[in-house]
Amino acid sequence: MLRFAVAGCPHTTPPPGGTVEGLKRAKELGINAMEIEWVQNVPKNPERMEEIRSTAEKLDITLTVHAPYFVNLNSPDPVTLSASIQRIVAALSMGQLAGVRSVCVHPAFYLGMTPEIAYENVRRATEKILKLKAKFFPNVNLAYETMGKTAQFGTLKEVLKLSKEFDLYPTVDPAHMHARTNGKINTIKEWNEMFDLYEKYLGKKSLKNVHMHFSGIAYGPKGEKHHLPLLESDAKWKDFLAVLKKRKIEGVVVCESPLLEKDTIRMQETFGRL
Repeated sequence: MLRFAVAGCPHTTPPPGGTVEGLKRAKELGINAMEIEWVQNVPKNPERMEEIRSTAEKLDITLTVHAPYFVNLNSPDPVTLSASIQRIVAALSMGQLAGVRSVCVHPAFYLGMTPEIAYENVRRATEKILKLKAKFFPNVNLAYETMGKTAQFGTLKEVLKLSKEFDLYPTVDPAHMHARTNGKINTIKEWNEMFDLYEKYLGKKSLKNVHMHFSGIAYGPKGEKHHLPLLESDAKWKDFLAVLKKRKIEGVVVCESPLLEKDTIRMQETFGRL
């Protein structure tokens, strides 16, 4: 089964808001997945996490998380590197308590280093993170995201190689890839090539449990600027949905449109009609 997730609480969530109320509102709208946005900080209340878990289970809503933005696993500064690792571990650990399937992470910036050196630095940091997996987050996937700016570590090959090495799966974001290549990765042929590469690295069964993002996106020579509503972008999103349908992709596609539930429902209903 493929589910379309809203990126955070729907705009129409009634006051006082919050994740639990957002889950209830999503269900009312017919949305069966949500990515919880811990992009500024990770909550620390285990009781609150249990409330999120029980609500999501009761409503049959699949959960993913977006970890804090303030991460650079390629930082030469040991304080920054340590803080980055701690933020990721916190997101994975709280995600475990909340019943989350996968945690999206922006892994690193190149900082003028070669991609090869950056990869080794990210790989070493990943080893440190995953040493804690059995104890703190045994059921949660660490999903490094394909990134939208050329200065960021996170090409498709980079995140697939890391994922294969550590038995993980990435967050594939075709909008980011579209922006990073200044307008490419926006056709049926290119998306099929993307999934072919995914399958080559992680195996055919891996496409039955994906963690993906999709939206419209504004971009320039250096890549991503900001996300856009589907209908205000050049994204050939209906073609993308057709590829998902034909290849029988399963898992979660998070709609990161600024319109949140409107474009999530738009994608979900269009996919259903294919």
